[in-house]
Amino acid sequence: MVKVNQPAELNYEELKKYCLETLGLDLFGVADIREIRSTFSLSPGLADRYDFAVSLGKEVLLSVLDDIKDAPTALYFHHYRQLNAFLDRAALELSALINSRGYLALPVAASQVTDWKNQRAHLSHKKIGQLAGLGWLGRNNLLVNPVLGARFRLVTVLTNIPLKTDSALSFGCGDCRRCLAVCPAAAITDSPTEFDHLACFAKLKEFRDRGLVGQYICGLCVKACSGQKRLEELEPR
Repeated sequence: MVKVNQPAELNYEELKKYCLETLGLDLFGVADIREIRSTFSLSPGLADRYDFAVSLGKEVLLSVLDDIKDAPTALYFHHYRQLNAFLDRAALELSALINSRGYLALPVAASQVTDWKNQRAHLSHKKIGQLAGLGWLGRNNLLVNPVLGARFRLVTVLTNIPLKTDSALSFGCGDCRRCLAVCPAAAITDSPTEFDHLACFAKLKEFRDRGLVGQYICGLCVKACSGQKRLEELEPR
């Protein structure tokens, strides 16, 4: 698998199969990052080694989200952390495979925030996922997938292995505004560009300070943006 000097298309297909079938991931996409890597918060020159980013996603379980009513729960918090650990392990496994084939690969942690107030990390998994065709930026300021909605977590592997790339999706929320109705911070508007980050952060801080969870998370808009999979479950059989 993934031999040196193999065509980019074949590398892509082999890595995708490995990630989805062997590692158990639910989403796989590849982005060309040459135009955005200068925005990464990495050591000087480090990002320049990599032309591509593999974006990997794992589904947030509907059964766990159903535990959320008007605030995040301990059950959701535990699931959130387990998903991050799963994704970090998968990114490490993929990176090790790419390294063993003679190429560079850098796994970037799924949830290692360097500035919570401004919601900044080493890079934006959401932006890379968008460029990798995994979804569009929804009104809820989350990446929205056609099937899963916003119900997934992401991790990124930067690499220099030749890969074909995926195409970004156009905005697909349509008339859906379920996230607006449930947002406890009133941070969501009709336009994704007008999302109120400060109001969102204030509510996340409130949830944490109340002892509901040990991290700045919510989950209400994730539950509301459940995707086609949940809609199909609710349809009469």
